[in-house]
Amino acid sequence: MNIEYVRSRFIKHFDGKTGSIYASPGRINLIGEHTDYNGGFVFPGAIDKGIMCEIRPNGTNTVMAYSIDLKDRVEFKIEDPIGPKTSWARYIYGVIQEMRKRGVDVKGFNTAFSGDIPLGAGMSSSAALESCFAFALNDIFGDNKVDKWGIVLGGQATEHNYCGVKCGIMDQFASVFGKEGKLMRLDCNSREFEYFPFKPEGYRLVLIDTKVKHELASSAYNDRRKNCENTVAALKRKYSDRSINTLRDADWEMLESVKEDITDEDMKRATYVLGEKERVLAVCDALEQNDYETVGKKMYETHDGLSKDYEVSCEELDFLVQVARNNNVTGSRMMGGGFGGCTINLVKNELYDAFIADATSQYAEKYGKKPSVYDVVISDGAHKVI
Repeated sequence: MNIEYVRSRFIKHFDGKTGSIYASPGRINLIGEHTDYNGGFVFPGAIDKGIMCEIRPNGTNTVMAYSIDLKDRVEFKIEDPIGPKTSWARYIYGVIQEMRKRGVDVKGFNTAFSGDIPLGAGMSSSAALESCFAFALNDIFGDNKVDKWGIVLGGQATEHNYCGVKCGIMDQFASVFGKEGKLMRLDCNSREFEYFPFKPEGYRLVLIDTKVKHELASSAYNDRRKNCENTVAALKRKYSDRSINTLRDADWEMLESVKEDITDEDMKRATYVLGEKERVLAVCDALEQNDYETVGKKMYETHDGLSKDYEVSCEELDFLVQVARNNNVTGSRMMGGGFGGCTINLVKNELYDAFIADATSQYAEKYGKKPSVYDVVISDGAHKVI
């Protein structure tokens, strides 16, 4: 992100005065997919791509916001009960309202912002935008009275209450709590988390974007949740003397015991979830031993589970993971909800150029379009720049 560029646009589109600059990152999730609503673990990290904004109070009750990338300007009142219609401005409006609920006395301000997170690639540009503004408003108007979890939950509430997206907390959590060279294991039940070292010397982390998003995504997501809920209901009937709220509370023996009480499809979904719970913990152990070969093996296992048992992959994602296998890439899997988006790849430095060239050319030949390639580095969470 370019500080000078953001500042130059801010000066141009407002009154020539400067303010304070803040930044918040997007995220990747190394492993732990479709586990959040099953009470399991996720394993995200903040990345070196995100949102940067400049803000200066303007002494009024009006927000004047300029999207540098879209070349679009929106104004609205702080107390407006409805807020702007423009989709990007609703995120800023929502953050303002949520921070006010948390005791931050937000006044009018001027702001310009820009980002270098590729849209639609599954790196959570919306969470980065929310976290950036929540952090900034808390600093400027709240004297940092809201803690980091308050910022995370304010961002999530923005999605729920103003943008119509019933998201979990992983994206905002990673944007706020991220640390350079660290991944985070977040317990989606308790919100407890732990940092793990991620400095893979001799390896690079790269995303390859299929540039497709199949229409199955939203309905299939709901279907998978229902499959998991069916299995939990069967477990509750079988083990009424135990506290079973999600698949996180089950083990392999318990799952096998209700096999006849659920459908084959329910069983496949639950098999993936229980396996993913174990894989996340195995990756934690491997990272503490600096064992990136095991990390990569578990990434492939996760993709196989997502493709065959959870059935949320697609032809394009499976194709790119197979190209990775053929190029001896250490680890590769689909990242995100599925049916399109990116693969995340852990690649040895000496194999990187050949792999990217092969993946790009083979994908273009088969699907008639080149995939986008994004190198990512694990970086710090939301912070004040200057």
